[in-house]
This record gives sequence, C-alpha cells and structure tokens, in this order.
Amino acid sequence: MTKVAMSTKLDVSADEAWSMIGGFNALPDWHPAIENSELTEEGQVRTLSLAGGGSIIEKLEKVDDAARTYTYSIVNSPLPLSNYTSTITVRDTDEGTVVDWSSEFDPIGGENDAMNAVQGIYQAGFDNLKKMFGG
Repeated sequence: MTKVAMSTKLDVSADEAWSMIGGFNALPDWHPAIENSELTEEGQVRTLSLAGGGSIIEKLEKVDDAARTYTYSIVNSPLPLSNYTSTITVRDTDEGTVVDWSSEFDPIGGENDAMNAVQGIYQAGFDNLKKMFGG
C-alpha cells in the first residue's frame, strides 16, 4: 500500500472550513478539477464529473460531522491506482485551522505516477481553498 498525506492551513474557523468541505457532495464548490457531483444510493455514492472530461465514482465509507472528518473510497476512476481509501479532516490547532487529506492505495504501473497524481489532486484543492479562505 502506498500512502499520501498532505495538510494545509486556512485563515478561517474550522467550522467555517468544514461547512464548505464537509459535505460529501461539495467537491465542485471548492475543488477546481471537479465540475459536477451527483449523489446516488441514498447519498452514499458520488459521481464526479472532471474538468476536461472523465469521471470518478466514490463511495462514502464514514462521516463524523462532530469531528469534522469523512472517509471515502474510489469505486471507479481513470487514475493509475486501485483500492483507494481517503480521509479528509478539518481540525483546530494552536495556529488556526488545518485541513488534512490522506489516502492509501495500490498503484497501477509506477508508484511515482500514482503518488504524483494524488498529490496533484490534493494540492489543487488546497490551493483553491487558500484562494477562497486565505492561509
């Protein structure tokens, strides 16, 4: 299993950040690579339409609004990986709000290609959150 973990600081309260990030269907609101998200299976599965074409299907594994965290897995994706599970957490620290985004997966092909793809996705989301909220 390959692991990726990244974090970013934001200049808003953790509750305000969670209100933007915490909805399982909210990725189009803050991630520039996601044009649309459609929920199915009673809100437990989302189909993400990607900017430039293609889609990713993800399943909500668990959510804890009080702890400001959710975990999801990829069901189907053009990314060079399988068995992907990821967690997004928004937390208060002494230095402000931090968003953690981490995952474990099996790379398909080269490990570096898969890691670079995941890191690029996380960084694009973090960069946009910083534009929205400061950080």
